[in-house]
Order: sequence, then structure tokens, then C-alpha cells
Amino acid sequence: MDIKQIQELIKFVSRSGVNEVAIEQKDFKITIKTNQTPTVVHATVPAPVATAIPAAAAPQPVSPTETQVPAADDTSKYITIKSPMIGTFYRSSTPDKPSFVNVGDEVSTGKVVCIIEAMKLFNEIESEVSGRIVKVLVDNASPVEYDQPLFLVEPI
Repeated sequence: MDIKQIQELIKFVSRSGVNEVAIEQKDFKITIKTNQTPTVVHATVPAPVATAIPAAAAPQPVSPTETQVPAADDTSKYITIKSPMIGTFYRSSTPDKPSFVNVGDEVSTGKVVCIIEAMKLFNEIESEVSGRIVKVLVDNASPVEYDQPLFLVEPI
């Protein structure tokens, strides 16, 4: 498995409501556990139903997105830095150190803006744009999804 397949698997597991998945191949073993509280008692038994639930639920998250569309018009001049993976968002490398970036800070391409912990690995997330941080969209130590907006940047 390559990293992209692993990311897709993590994304699928987080959306399906399954609490744990283990895959074992010849020279590769991966176990993905979520820390979700089991609101549905073992929905993994009827697997086709569990697959159908996220598909049916997909239009529902669209309605909150539609309510965010007018807000996006106000921020259309900003560039969004998004999460490249699922994990836990941290603004600094340790709790006693200052944040990598704060609102008003200028960032350049390649500057570390945060850390995302995924599967016990701490991944430094670098800015892909140059500009000024306008808004931090995620709270420290919060879980984030793949492609979730993290920061709004005003381009320079």
C-alpha cells in the first residue's frame, strides 16, 4: 500500500462509523482505530447498510456547506490552507512552545504552519502560499479531516 491508499482507507474508516479496521498482507500490516464513541452498536455487521448510510448522509452535510457559501463570498479574496490528511491538529510542536503562526503573521511558501498527528506520526504542514494569516479555522488539539480548511491567508 502506498501513502495515498492509506489516506483513502483512513478517510473511508472515519466516515463509515467503524471503530477499528485491520488489514494484513504478506509484508504489510495496518490497523486503524478511531476514537469515536460507538453511537451505532456495531454497524459493521450489516456492511452494505453501513456503506449505504454515508452515501445517504452525504447530501445532509451539503446543506451546512450551502449555509457557508454566503460566508465564502466574504472570504473569496483569501486562500485556504487545507489539511492534507486526517489526524489531530496542533498549532505548536509542544504545549509549552509558541504557535507556529498566529493571526497577522506573514507566511511564505514552505514555512511550517502547524502539525498534524496521524497514526502516532507528527507531520509538519507547510504553507503552499505566501501571505498574511487572516484566520485560524481549527482549534488546537482538534481532529481534522482530509482537505479540511485550516487557515485563511491573504495573498501578498
